[in-house]
Amino acid sequence: MPTSQRLTMPGPAGALEIVIDTPDDPPRGVAVVCHPHPLQGGTLDNKVAATLARAFVQLGYRAVRLNFRGVGASEGQWDEGRGEVDDALAVIAAQRDPSLPLALAGFSFGGYVASQAASELPEDRKAIGLVLVGPSTLKQKVPPVPEGTVVIHGEADDVVPLSATLDWARPQSLPVVVIPGAGHFFHGQLPLLKTLVVRSWPH
Repeated sequence: MPTSQRLTMPGPAGALEIVIDTPDDPPRGVAVVCHPHPLQGGTLDNKVAATLARAFVQLGYRAVRLNFRGVGASEGQWDEGRGEVDDALAVIAAQRDPSLPLALAGFSFGGYVASQAASELPEDRKAIGLVLVGPSTLKQKVPPVPEGTVVIHGEADDVVPLSATLDWARPQSLPVVVIPGAGHFFHGQLPLLKTLVVRSWPH
């Protein structure tokens, strides 16, 4: 059985709460998963964030979810996205194993944070891949992402319109996997979402 451990670690604005999900076998990579918007109830226990973690554990990765500053047991306060990217970078630095590949994943606002953190990693420490689910392409300036990034969006998303993500993806010639009829939170379709992540992960 995979194990789950909740603890705190030092972060840029004080302690950061994290949950580490570890597969049965020695991990073949480390995945850091970012949760949705803190001011709209987003936490590391969000069902989509937890689904992403389970998908990576199934893929053999150690999955690390963090609560951004001011969320749950994490200290500090909301910083309009800037500090939240710093939080993710701190967790990446502390939790990655230099001998294992790094994956980054995020849902909604967490998709913005994951992609921004990926763009700020030094060239010799880049992630091997990204998974973005319903990324916040309408309200955040999501940077271009590497080729091979997995993007999954609900057709009926009423928080981030599918059209916004297609407009962001189009100049990058980046494919977007669309789940027909799915809303922003993928109610009733989390098993399908997990299957798609596992099937789409190219590494």
